[in-house]
Amino acid sequence: MEEREHPAWLSEVVFRQAVESDLPALEWNGQFQHFRQIYQDVYRLSLRGEATIWVAELPEVELIGQLFVQLKSARFELADGKSSAYIFGFRVKPEYRSFGVGSRMMEWVEEDLLSKGYKRVNLNVNHDNIRARNLYERLGYRVIGEEPGLWSYIDDKGKLQDVNEPAWRMGKKLT
Repeated sequence: MEEREHPAWLSEVVFRQAVESDLPALEWNGQFQHFRQIYQDVYRLSLRGEATIWVAELPEVELIGQLFVQLKSARFELADGKSSAYIFGFRVKPEYRSFGVGSRMMEWVEEDLLSKGYKRVNLNVNHDNIRARNLYERLGYRVIGEEPGLWSYIDDKGKLQDVNEPAWRMGKKLT
């Protein structure tokens, strides 16, 4: 999908690393409340230098985007802590999509990773999410495999949730 004409607010968007007080806003008024524990866990990893949480903020309005980067993973092929990183949990609020926020956020994060010596970025995109796959392909990502997409998490009520999201594994060499 083509980007729409750039609105005035677009130049005000700030990309920055999340701080602890941002965590409740990542739930987007309850829509992603079930991921509360994941957000807290990734934030703790960020304090140890193993992950980063990025936000797109429209100052004095709200957080309009979020993106998580795993720098070090037990799955070495995703993120090895030195040269490859893994992007996940990337989303832009629907009313702010198709204005270039997502593209700019991805480019911002890639530049940060490159400045830290990372040479490759990996991510998964749900088989059904054609719009996101198209975005990633426009940004230079290529399908490098498939991922069964079986994972689990503890929701905000303390209950184990099993997820089945078959996905394309995509990768990009940073230059």
